[in-house]
This record gives sequence, C-alpha cells and structure tokens, in this order.
Amino acid sequence: MNIAAILHEQAKTLGDRAAIVERGRTISFAELDRGAAAAAADLAAAGLEPGMRALVFSPMSIALYITLIGLFRLGVTAVFVDPSAGKERLAHCIARLRPAAFVAVPRAHLMRLVSPALRDIPIAIWIGGCLPLTARVAHRTCDAAGPVESCSPDTPAIVTFTSGSTGEPKAVVRTHGFLIAQHRALVESLALASGETDLTTLPIFLLANLASGVTSVIPDADLRAPGAIVAAPVLAQIASLAPDRIVASPAFLERLVMRAALTGVGLDSFRRVFTGGAPVFPGMLDAIAALAPAAAVVAVYGSTEAEPIARVDRRDIHAEDRDAMRRGAGLLVGRPEPSVEVRVLADRWGTPLGPWSAEDLERERLGPNRIGEIVVSGDHVLAGYLDGAGDEETKIRVGARVWHRTGDAGRFDEHGRLWLLGRCAARVEDERGVVYPFAVECAASDIAGVRRTAFVLHQKRRVLVVELRHGAPAAAADELLRHLAWAHIDSIRVVPNIPVDRRHNAKVDYPALQALLDQ
Repeated sequence: MNIAAILHEQAKTLGDRAAIVERGRTISFAELDRGAAAAAADLAAAGLEPGMRALVFSPMSIALYITLIGLFRLGVTAVFVDPSAGKERLAHCIARLRPAAFVAVPRAHLMRLVSPALRDIPIAIWIGGCLPLTARVAHRTCDAAGPVESCSPDTPAIVTFTSGSTGEPKAVVRTHGFLIAQHRALVESLALASGETDLTTLPIFLLANLASGVTSVIPDADLRAPGAIVAAPVLAQIASLAPDRIVASPAFLERLVMRAALTGVGLDSFRRVFTGGAPVFPGMLDAIAALAPAAAVVAVYGSTEAEPIARVDRRDIHAEDRDAMRRGAGLLVGRPEPSVEVRVLADRWGTPLGPWSAEDLERERLGPNRIGEIVVSGDHVLAGYLDGAGDEETKIRVGARVWHRTGDAGRFDEHGRLWLLGRCAARVEDERGVVYPFAVECAASDIAGVRRTAFVLHQKRRVLVVELRHGAPAAAADELLRHLAWAHIDSIRVVPNIPVDRRHNAKVDYPALQALLDQ
C-alpha cells in the first residue's frame, strides 16, 4: 500500500492528460510519473533509503510533487516545517525528527548559512540543480516502471506540524493508509471527478486530485500569505484556463472576490467552490455566489487531524438558519461526512478523558441543541501524534478505537446538522454565564462594514474587538452593540487588524489578541 502506486496507475490510464498546471508550464500524468521515477533514482543515489526522513522546503509547484512522489516511491517520509516559524522552532523540529536529508529549492538552502540545525542534516539535496556540497534532484524523466517500495498502511508518508495556536506544535504523521483513507473521504466530500480542472491552494488536496484524475491548477500567487495575495494574476489564470472548481481558504477567496467585484470580472467557469480551514460565515458564501452564479458554494469543516468532518452547501442554509445565526446560535457547518463519526460531549477541554468503553461514550454523548466539545473518529482521523506527544489531552481511547478531541465547541440540531461555536479554550465565562466566541462573531459578521470580530473576556470584561472594512463608518460599532444586546458586551474596541493565524490568515489568534488588548 504505497500512495505512489495509485498515482502510477492513474498515469497508465490518463497518459497525456494534464496533471498539474503551474504558470506557463503543464505536466501530464505520464510525465509526472516518469519524473517521479527519475527523482526516486536521484534521491536513492544521494543516499536515501526506505524508512528515512527527508525535510522538504519547496513552494507548491510541479517540482514539489515530482520530488514528493519520488520520496513516496522510495518509502522515505517527507517532513514539512513552516520556515516562518523561526529558527528556534525549526531547530526543535529537526531535533525531534532527525531527518537524514534536507531536500529544498535553491533559495531555501541559503537558510543553512544561518541555521546550524539545517547544516547538521547529513544529506543536502537541491531540487532542480546543484550547489557545492549538495546532490541534485533533476527535472528529467526515466522509465516509470522503476520500483515502488512496498509499504504497510502504517508506513509514515508525510509529517507536518500543527499551527501551535493552542499550544506547542504537535507532529502529525500521515501514513500511506491514512492518505488513502483521506482520499476516499475527499472524493465524496469534494465530489472529485476525473476530467475536471481544479484551482487548488491546499497541498494535501492536490494529492487527492492526482489520485482522482483531476487536473490541478496552482494559483499564480504567494500562497504563504493567502490573505495578502495579489488577485489579478489569479483572475487572469481563471479567465484563461476556465477551471471547473476551486478549493481555497476563505482568506484567499476574499481577496479574489474583492478584486473580481472591483473590476467587474465574473467567476462564471466555476461549477463548485469549496472553502474551509477557518470559519466561513454566510456573508462570505453570498459574496462568492454573487460572482459564481452557476456554482455550488460549499463550506467544509475540518482540521489538520480530521479533514473533512462536515460540509454545508450555501443553498441548504435557509432563512430560519440565518436568523438563528444572527441571534447567537453559532455557525452552521452542516451534516457530518459519511466517512466520519461525530459526537458532542460535555465541554471538559483541558482535562484528559478515558479510556472508556463504548457504553461510557454513549452515556457522555449530549443530545440535540446541547453545546459541548466536538469529538470525531474515522479512518481519516489521526489516531495519535508522533511519539504520543499531545495524545493525552487530545485523544480518547474507546475500546479499540481512538476519538480525536477537536477542541471546538458545537452542538447538533434536531435535524442532525452540526453547528460550530468556536474554540472551547476561547469561551467567555463569568457570573453572567458562558458564551462561546462564534455565537457573537457569526452574528456580528452580518453587520454591514464589519470585516472581522473577536469576542473575548479581558480584565473581567466582555470585549468585542472589531476590524472594520475600508471606508466603513464608525457608527457600525454602535450598530453592533444594538444588534448584540443579548451578549451583554461591556465594551467594543475597534482595531486596524485583528491578529490571525499564519497558515490560513483567517482564524483569530486569541493569545496574540489578548496581548494586543494589554497594550
């Protein structure tokens, strides 16, 4: 069970069909397969062997996927660390994982000049060329029938790290079996169909596209900061290539929609739009639908450890649902995927739970419209972190199964739909009761002129922090107080920018926000 074998079979079937389009270059499924075989040969010649780990630094590109599939072919685990996390975090991750090789694009190798941890990695490999003291993964092809290492379902394929927004970053190990299970889940959730063209901003989703025969277009943008992309080149790609679908974070789509609306450009080619990775409030779905009238616009709920969990089509959000969201019901995220089981338990975030029996779990399960902690289980739900670090507080062992504690608060309604209330750790609790952040933030998103809000308890006061849209009247803040009287907000503070996560540029960074309020 090697994910590379699935991609090899797709190449035999699809041949010259475009697999990835990157700016002015297109590579077919067959060329990608042959390139990966050549990369595997180069990597092996440089000293990599099955079971080793390779730290990979490369932007989302054709070269990245040639290299990544080459590593899969060898049975080598690809390790990804966000370089923007800083030298100390990078050194910590390298010390934990001890990669045998550093495989990177040329500019990333410059980091070795200032990072002793990178210099200490035994093998240095330059993607696409060579430098002194490095080996090379060339952009060439060879016989695609080269060997594909036999792997068990539990063989690690990719290691990434959580964002660390809720504590120390945890090492997430995706095995070959996990990636295959996730692919099956994404096929259903995203309605992946061979022959379609997808503009995708998410690296793992591009792998699912390859395994499904979907052509992937990599946006002509700096994806390290989706909330700050220059949208014009991406809109030009859309006009030229007419992709059927797009999978992107709400921050990326917000930039795209703003530019398209400003210039009068439509997104008429899209038949499906999927967005997730951060809260997607109804106003964002409406803005997308206005420019892509033929598209099904779908919000996907998931996490690094469990993607996907649930989804909702904008057309299935009814008037009464919108009214409920305005009144503090939270954010509707839809029905759970068939591939995952979801439960809502009493919110005891921060307290380890289990081991339990199946009967214990059912006793702890909350009924409809009771708010608690969302837990999930399934073949594409991460059963544990590297070396068990972080398992005690985020996993519940129920018999032979493992349930993942998302850290999100939510509830099921009487129709079996899931509503999201925000992070358990961000709940506001005082003598007036408990209010979860999305109850307020989702309702606030409906007020004209409001771009983003964050509801927090600061110095024992309920504070709503507001980021207004450019040109919005200051009176919008007063409107919020009237609209949200039920939340008993003590004060509103308008700031130029609410701190958000580095990865998606859309989730509120509550610790950074508290520090901002302390100033």
